[in-house]
Amino acid sequence: MTRAAVIGAGTMGNGIAHVFAQHGWEVALVDTVPAALEKAGATIRANLDRQVKKGTIAPDAPAQVLARLKTGTSLEAAAGADLVVEAASENPAVKFALFEQLGRIAAPDAILATNTSSISITEIAARTGRADKVIGMHFMNPVPVMQLVEVIRGHATSDATTAAVMETARALGKVPVEVHDYPGFVSNRLLLPMINEAIFCVMEGVATPEAIDTVMKLGMAHPMGPLALADFIGLDVCLAILDVLHRGLGDDKYRACPLLRRMVAAGELGKKTGRGFYVYPNG
Repeated sequence: MTRAAVIGAGTMGNGIAHVFAQHGWEVALVDTVPAALEKAGATIRANLDRQVKKGTIAPDAPAQVLARLKTGTSLEAAAGADLVVEAASENPAVKFALFEQLGRIAAPDAILATNTSSISITEIAARTGRADKVIGMHFMNPVPVMQLVEVIRGHATSDATTAAVMETARALGKVPVEVHDYPGFVSNRLLLPMINEAIFCVMEGVATPEAIDTVMKLGMAHPMGPLALADFIGLDVCLAILDVLHRGLGDDKYRACPLLRRMVAAGELGKKTGRGFYVYPNG
């Protein structure tokens, strides 16, 4: 496989496109919003320049990487791909509609992957007519830096599809971990309850956000405290994943903290809005 299509040019999509193009793939980056594609291109260029300054890639590498990257607004670009990676918004209706179209547009032997962090791979696959070729490929943010890729098998994902995606992840310099299709997979099933409990600690007045994060950084050797991490992820995204866990597993231990719901309702979503558990003057 040498040709990829990445659907969605947001934070995750541009990072995924960057990594594929850096490792020799021809990449089509697709988004319905032209401004998102422009912003993605600028982000990828800036990240490549940062890699040059750090000495992790050669000075002439950015031009070569960017030459392998094409952008467009039509999903038809996926027709030429060996592997499609969907990185659109974490919304089931959006993903279901996309995969219904991809099932018709993509080449019959193409693998359809989703970067979802919580939505059922099995449900997504059921929309495609090729459930054996649908898989989860959950990259971590920031994609060019983080090594982990959760490779999630749906109910009908074939061994061949899984093996091909595991091998692809390794070729991208990542460490793939195979998991099965349960709500939240492994990463978010463990992470979000910890973040949620930290928010309960704030709501109940147990400690300040700074104190809670310091405990986890210095006491548990976490590189970032759970509340700072929640701000980085986006409090709306955290809430959506907790709702998926609560609904999918039916256990009240996944019930989102009322303070989290209130902050999301108020538009305090973390770093992207300039305010969450911390204040970010520059957004």
